[in-house]
Amino acid sequence: MILTIDVGNTNITCGIFEREEIAASFRITTKIPRTSDEYGMIISNLLERNSLNPKDVEDAIICSVVPNVMHSLEGALIKYFNIKPIIVEAGVKTGIKIVTPNPQQIGADRIVDAVAGYELYGGPVIVIDFGTATTYDYVDENGAFLGGVTAPGIRISAKALWEDAAKLPEIEIKKPENVLGKDTISSMQSGLVYGQIGQTEYIIKRAKEEMGREDAKVVVTGGLGRIIANETSYVDVYDPNLTLKGIFLVYKKNRTIK
Repeated sequence: MILTIDVGNTNITCGIFEREEIAASFRITTKIPRTSDEYGMIISNLLERNSLNPKDVEDAIICSVVPNVMHSLEGALIKYFNIKPIIVEAGVKTGIKIVTPNPQQIGADRIVDAVAGYELYGGPVIVIDFGTATTYDYVDENGAFLGGVTAPGIRISAKALWEDAAKLPEIEIKKPENVLGKDTISSMQSGLVYGQIGQTEYIIKRAKEEMGREDAKVVVTGGLGRIIANETSYVDVYDPNLTLKGIFLVYKKNRTIK
């Protein structure tokens, strides 16, 4: 079994791959400071709860955008699993060419999303990840990462509304029945969800025009990505496990599976 770990700003998502397939996945909150022992115990317990034996984990790979957790997380894998994990960073083989002025500024999460989008669905492809931030990345038909867009995520936008406007309440993020809300909550939901749909469609349209590739496939991932993908014809594929699949693809390029 190969353990893939995606360290995001909100959650740490772990996936277990057996014979090229995801056998289980689970999430841990990122923002709580933890020791290597805590990470080791949590991951071991969650594996067991998914009917998996921690001793069967042969290797691991980490993709992280949160440097502060890396020391404890790597320590947990060394101490509890006797594994020195691959870290997705400069020097690791990805199969994607970063054709930007400062390649090292491209986040590891965007790189693995690009790898999965390109290898699983072909290029040219626009990969959109609805995470803490919403990211749009373009990979051409030759596997070259040409650029992207970074926008506030839906939850960040929602948080800004209820934290910075005294009379606006904290709400559930979901699509209301109508664009024109009949009360405060439905009007906020409409602005968040329909506003995100409008942004998504506009950026996809402009990106295709700039690249001169109307045939570019659009692949969406991320927790709230399903809401958006279900509401627009601009999206071709919604893949909730795209990032984990990308991490596993990078693993295979750097180590041989036993």
